[in-house]
Amino acid sequence: MCGRFYIDDKVYKEIEQYINELNQLMKHKKLDPREYSDSPRPRDIYPTNFAPILMEGPSSGLDVSFQQWGFPNFSNKGVIINARAETALEKRTFKESVLHRRCVIPTTWFYEWTQSKEKVTFLPIDDKILFLAGFHNKFDGNDNFVILTTEANESMIEVHDRMPLIIERNQIEEWILDDKKTEEYLHKNNIQLKKRIEFEQQTLKFE
Repeated sequence: MCGRFYIDDKVYKEIEQYINELNQLMKHKKLDPREYSDSPRPRDIYPTNFAPILMEGPSSGLDVSFQQWGFPNFSNKGVIINARAETALEKRTFKESVLHRRCVIPTTWFYEWTQSKEKVTFLPIDDKILFLAGFHNKFDGNDNFVILTTEANESMIEVHDRMPLIIERNQIEEWILDDKKTEEYLHKNNIQLKKRIEFEQQTLKFE
């Protein structure tokens, strides 16, 4: 499960560095989400908010796009923000996007809540950037993305049985560009994370 995540200036700097390393496309981009949203940065990203994603470029290599989080849910109200990695290729709504329009969503961290409504922040052990696996598509002229989830590993299971599928930095290009590797990545093991628990008294506990 992933229902909210956070981005700060570190995310934008990492995107710029990564794209520059690959194909120098960033000199044509302005990484300012205020062009797409009234929310200032840094900020929490909620469903239907816009966020930067890494995706396949118009010719080759990678590009950056600001897209809206969530596919339209035509059978019910609201949007679809997550898809199970294990079954995404079996779903007509997701299949073509997963096969041919994969993306990565860079985040500083993401949130989950315990059954007792305690807010838990999950972040990388090395305090760098988390790259969440996803896919995107266009609906009525709008660009939208969905985050893939998988079974929770040991670092997450006490809080929730699902977690975002995490792509490591050296796997980004292959995940986005290599269609032959898609199914392999959909079943990959996630890295371990650390968590920060925020109690109602606003005290923090680190593990």
